Amino acid sequence: MHIRVVRFSNVSPDHVEQLVTRINESDGPPPGVTMSGMKLLFDPGQGTALSIQEYATAEDMAEAAKVFDAMDTSETPGSRSSVDECEVKLDLRQ
Repeated sequence: MHIRVVRFSNVSPDHVEQLVTRINESDGPPPGVTMSGMKLLFDPGQGTALSIQEYATAEDMAEAAKVFDAMDTSETPGSRSSVDECEVKLDLRQ
């Protein structure tokens, strides 16, 4: 499994709510994105958000990155601060 973590700054609660509504009303991920899961975390006190995207393969993650990198900034939670693309080495869940 591979995980892409994108950190955003300058995130407003209103923008997060609009984004969540748009995602919930969509038919799934954007064309060209094959993800197995996604989480959106929001810290209103700091005005930051994390998008945690799960992919089966590094290739799926790379293809999705092209789609997300081409997105208009109005379609994201805020200003992109960092992007980490990782292979999961350990996953402990209770």
